[in-house]
Parts: sequence; structure tokens; C-alpha cells
Amino acid sequence: MIQSMTGFGKATLQLPAKKITIEVKSLNSKGLDLNVRMPSLYREMELGLRNQIASKLERGKIDFSIYIESTAEQTSTRVNVPIIKAYINQLREVYTDADETELMKMAVRMPDTMKVEREEIDESEWATIQNVIEEALQNILNFRKDEGESLEKEFQLRIGNIRQFMNEALALDPERVQAIKERLQTAIAELQVNVDENRFEQELIYYLEKLDITEEKVRLTNHLDYFLDTIKGTEANGRKLGFITQEMGREINTMGSKSNHAQMQKLVVQMKDELEKIKEQVLNVL
Repeated sequence: MIQSMTGFGKATLQLPAKKITIEVKSLNSKGLDLNVRMPSLYREMELGLRNQIASKLERGKIDFSIYIESTAEQTSTRVNVPIIKAYINQLREVYTDADETELMKMAVRMPDTMKVEREEIDESEWATIQNVIEEALQNILNFRKDEGESLEKEFQLRIGNIRQFMNEALALDPERVQAIKERLQTAIAELQVNVDENRFEQELIYYLEKLDITEEKVRLTNHLDYFLDTIKGTEANGRKLGFITQEMGREINTMGSKSNHAQMQKLVVQMKDELEKIKEQVLNVL
């Protein structure tokens, strides 16, 4: 079954001192375009995390985010007391009339007055986070599969419409052939010349053979069947579906150039319209 490249997955983890939220968003892309946002604490784990995401999602414009919300009363941010005292002493020399409160307000606005104590990665904590990451990735995969089911129904509808329009066009073929014969006979009659009937029939057969669309019908039918078989495959097949639609387009265009019949050309236009809708949706297929 096909999968969509569009998806969203989310999972959360509550630890004793913080809440961790994992979000994964995906849009269509020609390849894998991965953007990872994570706290600096976990930055050294980014390479392995990228490989983990790539192996699961394969293709698409991926935005992966790890958010941390502190739920503990304590914080790793501390007031840098020595720096603040040094600022106050320097400011006192400039603002001799200012009181201590004013000097304090000015000092705390200066650089480096707050410091963050660097945390080290807890291996057991990261292992727990890994489980939540896997949960978020599985959620986006489920989302992609659900979207894929909708795409498959859309493709089956459009393929069925193309097949119907093609059959309607073929049903008009005898009428088209007869109209061509009559048009050629009328043109010869207007020339008022004697024509060898056998030679005329031979030339007519040759001309009609060049306008015959039987081969295009057979090839287009094969492409339609191949498309339906491909969307039921187990591997990522968006690129393959794109190639098949190109082949379908060639056969439909050839039918249009050979049709030489107003109603048939209208049906060809409808086939092209259905094919364009398929091409638009194929861009979303993994």
C-alpha cells in the first residue's frame, strides 16, 4: 500500500524534573530534506538521531523537534554574583549619585550576569527519550498510511475515469473512419477527375492505418494496469508512479494527435485532465 509523504506525529514524556515533547512534521519533497531542532544538551546525539529518522521516513521535507519544559522548582540558571558585584563597583564610579537599587537594576542588564550550569546527558534518560522518539515516528508513519489509503482511492477513481473515456473514444472509431472516407470521397468528387477505385482503396487503407489508435489503446491499458499494481506494492514507489504517468501521457497525446474527430478529441482532453490530477497527487506519494 502506498504512503503519503505528508504527515504529523507527536509523543510526550514526563520525567521527574521536566516534560519532553517530540514532534515530527513531513511534507512532500524530491528527496530527504531533514531539519532537526533540539536542545544543546542533546546535540551530540544528533547524528544518530538523523540516521534513525532517515531510516524510518525515507523521503520528504521533515521537521523534527524536541521541546523541553522544566517542571521542577529548581533551575540550572544561576545569578552570577561576582560579575554583578564587579559591574556595581564600576557603575558606582560613573554614577556617583545613584543609590544601590539603581546600580543593581543597571548591573543585571549587563552581559554574563546569568549563568547556566551545563548538564550532562543521562544515558538512561536518553534511552527513555529514544522510546518516545520511536513512538512519535510510528505515529507519523500511521498518519502517512492513512493518507496513503485516501490517495489510493483517488488514484483508482482517476484511472477508472481515464479507462472509461478511452473506451468511449474507441467506440467512436467506426464513425470516425466513415467520416474520413466520406470527406476524402467528397474532396475527390469536387476535383472532377477519374480515380482508380483500387488505388483509392489502397491509399485510403494506408491513410487510415496511420490514424489507427489500437496500439496506443493497448499500451495505455497496460500502463493503467501497471499503475494500479504498483500502488499495491510494499516498497516506496512515488518515483515509479511518476514515470508511469509520463508514459500514460505520451499515449494519450498520440491518441489526440491521431483522433481527427471532434468528439474523440473532447474525450482525450478529459483523459488529460484526469491524468493531471493524478500527477499532482503522485507528488505526495512516498
